Amino acid sequence: MRAIYFEEFGGALSVTDVPDPAPPPHGVVVAVDATGVCRSDWHGWQGHDPDVHLPHVPGHELAGTVVAVGADVRRWRPGDVVTTPFVTACGICPECASGDQQVCRNQTQPGFTGWGSFAQFVALDHADVNLVRLDGLSPTHAAALGCRVATAFRAVIDVARVRAGEFVAVHGCGGVGLSAVAIAVAAGARVLATDPSPDARQLAVAFGAEHALDPADATSAAAIVDLTSGGAHVSLDAVGQVAACEASIRCLRRRGRHVQVGLLPPAAGRPSVPMELVIARELAVLGSHGMAAHDYPRLLELARSLPLDRLVTRELPLDAGPQALAEVGAAAHPGITVLRPDAG
Repeated sequence: MRAIYFEEFGGALSVTDVPDPAPPPHGVVVAVDATGVCRSDWHGWQGHDPDVHLPHVPGHELAGTVVAVGADVRRWRPGDVVTTPFVTACGICPECASGDQQVCRNQTQPGFTGWGSFAQFVALDHADVNLVRLDGLSPTHAAALGCRVATAFRAVIDVARVRAGEFVAVHGCGGVGLSAVAIAVAAGARVLATDPSPDARQLAVAFGAEHALDPADATSAAAIVDLTSGGAHVSLDAVGQVAACEASIRCLRRRGRHVQVGLLPPAAGRPSVPMELVIARELAVLGSHGMAAHDYPRLLELARSLPLDRLVTRELPLDAGPQALAEVGAAAHPGITVLRPDAG
């Protein structure tokens, strides 16, 4: 099969022929119809994720068609059209037993612990636990749901528990951030967004943000406090940057909730969390890590009302993937880029 492949961290990305995957006994092989290009993939390529071993094929946001099934799989057959969370859970550990597959202690992750979906085919573990059937949703839109929209959904709805009328600040308007803006607006919140890109800020406003600020302005956190008459009820670092994390906490009102969604690998530096504010204002500092497959029906219901056509701003063939991944670090393109391995 053809795949995007690298042999050293931060090194050359090439589209080359590699062996086809085989399904594990509990898993499947999926022919990839569409796969999103995410900042997490860029972190893996840069060597920021200890689970990535060389040589490697990245990619973890996907939709496609089952083409091979392991002997122990009961729920799925070749021809089924599916997506999956980026955490493929074991289904039997204590966390999975309690319904929290997104923090499974035995999790695997396509594109991180194993080869991923920047390829014509990808193997997925524990299919009966992790696959989600798609019905009427395009592969391009389903691939966008797989990490960024699903991650934003759970962060906004389940972790932050955003309520109608609350002020929500979203720091970083890439795929996760724009999804968070749209989902918070759908929940009845009043949203403020920050991003250094004018195009990303424009998209945030199009998705319903009342204000879109440039975080390069050192007073952006203070501006959010002023615009909300005391601070945001909820604030999300949706990009995973030291400055965004710190600004997210500083812009909260008393008893506000910070949710860390964007990855903050140690190589990117450690944020200076203002614990004096956390204590004095009784702030909640929360983490959010994807979403379990059994929660996807709620997401798929909401997806019908989300502006997915505007969220996915580029569809590219696999051959354009190396350049698209290299551009992620500079945030050169707003919205979500999706690769179509079957597009030639």
